[in-house]
Amino acid sequence: MSSSIFRETLGAGVDVVMIHGWGMHSGVWRPFAQTLSPYCRVTLLDLPGHGASRAGADLSLDGIAQALLANAPERAHWLGWSLGATLALYIARHYPQRALSVTLLAGSARFTQAGHWPHAMEQAVFARFAQGLMDDYHATVLRFLGLQTWGLPNARLVLKQLQVTLAQRAEPDRRALMAGLIILRDIDLLEALPSLNMPLLVMLGGRDRLVPSEAGSAIAVLADQAEYCLIEGAGHIPFISHADLCRERLLAFWVRYDCRQSSL
Repeated sequence: MSSSIFRETLGAGVDVVMIHGWGMHSGVWRPFAQTLSPYCRVTLLDLPGHGASRAGADLSLDGIAQALLANAPERAHWLGWSLGATLALYIARHYPQRALSVTLLAGSARFTQAGHWPHAMEQAVFARFAQGLMDDYHATVLRFLGLQTWGLPNARLVLKQLQVTLAQRAEPDRRALMAGLIILRDIDLLEALPSLNMPLLVMLGGRDRLVPSEAGSAIAVLADQAEYCLIEGAGHIPFISHADLCRERLLAFWVRYDCRQSSL
């Protein structure tokens, strides 16, 4: 396995790979992953240029996907959050032999709006965010964390927890951050949905400021084996704000596709 990607494995059982979002690292998953580990073998990966992973030379979507695959189990359920959802769906589409199922958690098949896809962030809003990254990295990341916690009753506490977690590993590589934004801006995987030959679960928060909940029902129409779960009251980090509900929903989904757990 490639040594450039940080990898951590928890638990035993059917394999689950968890891919974090933009600007973060896999440590953000760890408390949630520990609740899954009695039922599944969870693999946590830092994206290239994030956390303890080196950026590498190829930061294209396929280059990142191949770096992750080189450090992942041969076949697994892929769970991606935000940018990680884009990567998980790309892997499911282009490397289907490696995926048992794919889950988009606070993620979508297209992150920015287009004429054929209004269920996404406005292009102008996204452009301002990308410009902010170049102008002031720390302020931009803080704003991004604030968007993730918006609307939560304990938003300040969760924001502080995210800041502490983020600081536990090195700051992301600036090239990797920009590469992630380019992926979120440009990649459209909607055309992959009708031919996706595996179970797909879309889990979105009803109060998500980054991925509108309408995207979930629209995706479910396009993919034959798709299930949509709306988490009312959740924002962009339902695995933190609504951890028990997320855990139960994920295990119920995976148990239908060879997960060994038998009781929730």
